[in-house]
Amino acid sequence: MKHFVILCLGLIINIAVAAAADIENGKKLSSACSVCHGKDGISTYPEAPNLAGMSSIYFEKSLVDYRKGIRQDRRMSLISSSLSMKEIKDLAAWYSAFEVTVTLPEL
Repeated sequence: MKHFVILCLGLIINIAVAAAADIENGKKLSSACSVCHGKDGISTYPEAPNLAGMSSIYFEKSLVDYRKGIRQDRRMSLISSSLSMKEIKDLAAWYSAFEVTVTLPEL
């Protein structure tokens, strides 16, 4: 039950953050991300994570951490430094809106 409550709270927070941001602008901005992270946020580049379905909270924190130098990556530090907080929130809303499904391996 505790895990269910935590999951529900996380979803509510994600939805609230996405609602406050401009998802259409996030979609437009995502074209710059697609070079490494894939057209629809599914990366084909081994060093770049998938962005599709990523939590908006995690997405925003990651980009802010790159801007502050807490996280280090030459490309991401450069890219994140040119984004406003509004643009980061818009991108987070876009990528967190993706619904990603997985298929478990048969054992």
